[in-house]
Amino acid sequence: MPHDAGLEGHSDGDCLVHAICDALLGALAAGDLGTYFPSSDPRWAGSSSLVFLEDIGRMVAEKGFSIENIDSTVIAEVPVLVLQVGEMRETLSRSLGIAMELVSVKAKSADQMGALGRGEGIAAHATALLRSQATDR
Repeated sequence: MPHDAGLEGHSDGDCLVHAICDALLGALAAGDLGTYFPSSDPRWAGSSSLVFLEDIGRMVAEKGFSIENIDSTVIAEVPVLVLQVGEMRETLSRSLGIAMELVSVKAKSADQMGALGRGEGIAAHATALLRSQATDR
């Protein structure tokens, strides 16, 4: 989202997409984002986090699962994200190849408390529910 402060990170620093990637990998018991896209690897420098999400979405399917739903929350004082929630859901669902109705994004503030409330950063949390495509699981 456009903002004068921006985010810092080895890739694009999109903490929402990173949280969703970790939630999907966690649901697969397959490690975390750094396992597949380590910040020590220069080829990921400046990469779009959506590339990571697309790869992990393919991994979910290759392991015999489908995404039942994703629930996520971004906590940021600035920028105010509530007006972009629809666009974020659309982008995430398109990157994963799933219906937008399966992707929840909530935008919250920290009510001016702590580092997040002072606008020193943002945080994101996500959970993912997967469904096995195998009948014997």
